[in-house]
Amino acid sequence: MIQFSQVTKRYPGGHEALSGASFSIEKGELVFLTGRSGAGKSTLLKLIAAIERATSGVVSVNGQNVGRLSRGAVPYLRRNIGLVFQDHKLLFDRSVIENVVLPLDIAGFDRREALRRARAVLDKVGLLNREKARPVSLSGGEQQRLCIARALVSRPGLLLADEPTGNLDAGYAADIMAMFRDFHRVGTTLVIATHDERAIGDGGERTLHLDQGKVAEAAA
Repeated sequence: MIQFSQVTKRYPGGHEALSGASFSIEKGELVFLTGRSGAGKSTLLKLIAAIERATSGVVSVNGQNVGRLSRGAVPYLRRNIGLVFQDHKLLFDRSVIENVVLPLDIAGFDRREALRRARAVLDKVGLLNREKARPVSLSGGEQQRLCIARALVSRPGLLLADEPTGNLDAGYAADIMAMFRDFHRVGTTLVIATHDERAIGDGGERTLHLDQGKVAEAAA
């Protein structure tokens, strides 16, 4: 599903966030990306979603060379990708359900179907009873759940999450990871960047470790 072939990402000033990275992630996998802050985890996720482009090498998603996609083709790629990044980008002037419905409105869904889907996914993340609330009234853990609901409402085959438990206490972090594993069990491919050892736990999932721009398979 995802293939990196000798991928390097160099920023202005010469900093290499990734250097000759090569690996693959199969459909239906749950993969953790680990490494210290600044190791390149966020960059790697942004390359998958075509938020950034590689300096050299090839990034392929579902057989498409992401680096060669036209600007107009990128939204079609992202329709199958759910994004949960550290900056929630919630709309604080809209209700919980309107935040979740937004991607479906943009995609042109019938309003009734969009609301049905939004309520179904809010129910899955435990926020159905808060659908009329504004995001500012939610706790940190609830805001993270809202972000996950918005990422999943389009039923993407791939979910990318960047430090989803980094700012949460142990209880909320465990809830969020249990939720991710539930979605994985029904076939969603997940790539989760984290430096939180609590998030990884002992589930036996595959781990890729980033260090100074290099990517290596972590020992099981």
